Amino acid sequence: MDVHRSRFVPYPTSPITSIAFSRPSDSHLPSPPPPLKLALGRANGSIEIWDPAKGLWNQEAIFPGDGKSVDGLVWTQDPNEKAADGGVIVGQLRLFGIGSKPEVVEWDLGSGGVKRRSTGNFGDVWCLAAQPRHVGGQKKDGEEERAVDLVAGCSDGSVVVLSTAEEDLTFKRFLARVGGKKARCMSIVWKNRDVVIAGFADSMIRVYDTRNAQLVRSMSLGAGIAKAPKDAMVWQVRALLNGDIVSADSNGEIKIWDGKTYSLAQTVTAHDADCLDLIVSNDGKTMVSGGLDGKVAMYRQSIQGNGRRSWAKSQHRRTHTGEVKAMASFDSKLLSIVVSGGTDATPMVTPLREYGKENLRGLSSLPSHAPVVSAPKARLLVCWWGKEISIWRISRQNALEALPEQQRSRRLVAKISLDTRDSLTDVAISPDGRLLGAATHSEVKAFQLRKRLDSKGLGVRKLAVPEDMADSGARRLQISSDGLWLAAVTPESEIQVVRITNDADNPKQLTILDNVVELDRQRRRQTKPSATKVYERSTNTLTFNPDSSILVAGDLSGFLDSWVLEGHLDPTAPALDLATHDSDKNSSIAASSKSDSSDSDDDDESSPIFHGQHWAPNPSGHLLPKLDSGSLILTFRPEPRASLPNGTVNGNPGVHSTRNNPHAHSHELPRGPQRLLVLTAAHKIYELDILAGKFTDWSRRNTASTLPEEFTKIRERAMGCVWDVNDTGRERVWLYGSTWVFMLDVGRDFAALASLEGSKKRRASELGGEEDSAETRKRLKGSGAGSRVLAWQVGDSVQRTIKGETQTLELTRKANSEDDDMVMDYDEEDEVEVSGEELRVSRLTNGETETKIEEGSGAKRWWSTFKYRPILGMVPLEDEGRSGAEGVLEVVIVERVAQRDEMKR
Repeated sequence: MDVHRSRFVPYPTSPITSIAFSRPSDSHLPSPPPPLKLALGRANGSIEIWDPAKGLWNQEAIFPGDGKSVDGLVWTQDPNEKAADGGVIVGQLRLFGIGSKPEVVEWDLGSGGVKRRSTGNFGDVWCLAAQPRHVGGQKKDGEEERAVDLVAGCSDGSVVVLSTAEEDLTFKRFLARVGGKKARCMSIVWKNRDVVIAGFADSMIRVYDTRNAQLVRSMSLGAGIAKAPKDAMVWQVRALLNGDIVSADSNGEIKIWDGKTYSLAQTVTAHDADCLDLIVSNDGKTMVSGGLDGKVAMYRQSIQGNGRRSWAKSQHRRTHTGEVKAMASFDSKLLSIVVSGGTDATPMVTPLREYGKENLRGLSSLPSHAPVVSAPKARLLVCWWGKEISIWRISRQNALEALPEQQRSRRLVAKISLDTRDSLTDVAISPDGRLLGAATHSEVKAFQLRKRLDSKGLGVRKLAVPEDMADSGARRLQISSDGLWLAAVTPESEIQVVRITNDADNPKQLTILDNVVELDRQRRRQTKPSATKVYERSTNTLTFNPDSSILVAGDLSGFLDSWVLEGHLDPTAPALDLATHDSDKNSSIAASSKSDSSDSDDDDESSPIFHGQHWAPNPSGHLLPKLDSGSLILTFRPEPRASLPNGTVNGNPGVHSTRNNPHAHSHELPRGPQRLLVLTAAHKIYELDILAGKFTDWSRRNTASTLPEEFTKIRERAMGCVWDVNDTGRERVWLYGSTWVFMLDVGRDFAALASLEGSKKRRASELGGEEDSAETRKRLKGSGAGSRVLAWQVGDSVQRTIKGETQTLELTRKANSEDDDMVMDYDEEDEVEVSGEELRVSRLTNGETETKIEEGSGAKRWWSTFKYRPILGMVPLEDEGRSGAEGVLEVVIVERVAQRDEMKR
């Protein structure tokens, strides 16, 4: 494989400004418990939704931003209701945010857009908190659970209560209006369901009773520290389980206040600069703070001999290169963590209960949906961020030495800046580089790319997109391999398809036909109550098969929807023909589609036909099984060129229009089998025969337990894949994540591999080479942060300094022990640098690196490496002179220079 290491893409990352878990713990949860989610807001206005289940940390969705910071996020859950049949209708999770505006925004979890806003006669909202739900035993007999209220602190000193009752967001009352120039409400929290604690910029903490809007008590921080402003800002306030109050201020101090007398009980020096955020554990015995100095500090509560409780800093660590702006915690039996973020844009996961026993873990600051695509035949590399698209042309490797120094490797051939309100959500380009599609949350645009005669750049011509698609926006775009179809997933997860053709008057120009095909998704029966039922049905993956005759979409719950293109391309047929359902009465697909219920309520009786072809539901689509989790990657297994049929059917023979059937068209299905490879969020691989609606024989033989252990141990989730197929029977898929690349030979079975690895482990255990299999298993378990700190890593090392360089020497280390992750399988001789350029070319061919499992032929079944910097994307290129049986896969790996040294995983 030939690899271009691209480090010239200036992809920016945005600072983290807010973090919120959907609940703080699992204690006193109503049944059934809602799924755990993490919302992470950034300075560019985008919101990331993470699933931390079992410590996998999968980034499920990104809500695009408008360039304005998200300064606060809170989750609520509506109260459960009783159904007519006696069951329980689970209340839905809701997400609210603020952004230094005089409004509170509710985000639509299904579409990722703004659902509603609440404004009023108050200043910019600077802080927001959600009322605690009723916990077990707190409700009085006969009392119904009410919707929670929100309380917001504003820049003009106002404290406002908002109601979320009846699935709405409305102003309820003013709780306070504090006067004065420095009466800005900086932080706010609920002590219980009736009492609110607010911290202000005038060194005051005020306690309010929401039942009568009365001020209960005012508490002053007192005299400030030397050379500090007279008035300290209360950056954060929290309430402990026993009712005590803790505050973090601009003096870098944490103060503990008695919850009954509201008097100052203790002051702890926390940071060298402002203490910006503070969280507490579920049991109220641990606190964690983050400051302007980039440190995260932990505090433990102890009980002295006289029974008095006191707090002390136990340890601290500089986990961020910049200030720590936001923190959130979740504390339960299986997951006990603190997530922090700031100006370095990297979310850090710190163990809470197991601090010191587990490593910290840094999550990727890059999007899980790679903002990189390529046009392999045209050798174009496309990257996008914000509202800008950049297109580079990558030179062929045999031409690198012939080019002048300033022209080697790549050339920026086009840059497109969109005049839109929102940031880009997705971009797609055809394999030949002629058509480019771009989408935001509210618009879809298309462009034709052409070579310029007067320069080496590309000319960009805007195409007219049908209004139904252009005004709907999209979260995903996909262009078929033949460049004839553009598919889009709307923010509401509707699937739309349009036909691309050559202009009749000017064949060199592309045009998009006016009719938009809306493909109906199957309605799935809900097997168990869910608090995120709309969000779970959000479509996050979309793909065409290699011959553009099948379209498959996957959602976050693990369901797959599929459609087939009936008939053959007939250039003599009308470009667009509208057939009524009466014309489909002889079609088995039409019959099955009428019997199957769908999500669409569209009563349109016409079916568009493009040059004799039309889209229809897959007859076996209802047979496709539900997967264990949402799909990360959908990709069809490509067929070698030698096995492809020679030529295609010319039109649709035997199909003739008659008086009774004026819109006759073919209902012939695509040729099978069509094998779809799916990688789920649990990193399990499945292969399905889409036209048969079942798992393939290969998938039944190669279950998750047969995959290489080195692959199953990878913590970072996969972002994409590239196929390596040739005429000699090579079938490899290259998967990649933000820090790794992994090759799997899917042309063979892994069952023998798993059996051989198992026997090796048994022999190693018998010989004592594997010190303790139980300790090895612990590496994959924990509190949800990094891997476990092994015994040999604690206190068994010394440091020495030689010529100003500090070296660490390990004193004891068990034989054959490994690091927490896989050892890099990489030969330094594999890389050849192109002098003077950031674009590097390395050639990785069979047998060059150490082979984990060898067969008689010497071909490897898998290979992995962690040598790359944070990977933004990995895309293929083609070279016509190197195709066929001896074809070598050529890819571009776009690396982003890390802003900070990576922490131990």
